[in-house]
Amino acid sequence: MINYSLSAFQEPRGVMRILQFIFAIVAFSTTANFSVDVKFECASYPNSTRTVSYPFRFSESVCKNKENSNVVMAGDLSSDAQFYVATGVLSLLYCIFIIAVYAFIDEVYKSKSEIPLADFMLTTVLAIFWLSGSAAWANGTNALKTATDSRYLANTCHLCTVLTSSFSRLNISLIIGFLNFFLWASDLWFLYKETIWFQGKQANVGNSGTPTV
Repeated sequence: MINYSLSAFQEPRGVMRILQFIFAIVAFSTTANFSVDVKFECASYPNSTRTVSYPFRFSESVCKNKENSNVVMAGDLSSDAQFYVATGVLSLLYCIFIIAVYAFIDEVYKSKSEIPLADFMLTTVLAIFWLSGSAAWANGTNALKTATDSRYLANTCHLCTVLTSSFSRLNISLIIGFLNFFLWASDLWFLYKETIWFQGKQANVGNSGTPTV
């Protein structure tokens, strides 16, 4: 029979891992599954639609301008998008791993000082990843909106009406990304309390006879 304990999930560090797990899935899945449709209604080729999807690397001729030259809708936002999605996937995998540690070997976690330190440091790295990844993808999202802007394309394309689909789901993904940073950064305090750094300070305070709160 496999022995497990849910006591860690009655503490903030366990609850935070569950929230991180859920929001990591939401963040990377909404980006990886997002696509924007740009519909061109022109006299020469009515009802032409271009779809731009993950990893948002695109370059294609979409219409003609007044000089009868091809207008190219182009962009390469793959590095920003892939970094953001990779951060979500890495966070998901780490959450699965550490949740298993909390559930099955939490006594070992508490008895070995190296494990809480590693947990704290890896969480710090992923918090930095979420901040940098969300900021980079926010910049990439703005570039994607600019490249597919219906007003710009309508003004550039001769005698064309251009309609671009909504970015609301991608905007939600960005909000979730910064929320993930908050979750991972705020979790550092609870993890720090499990490390030898914090516990050593508490022991020194207790030994000095100074009252503890």
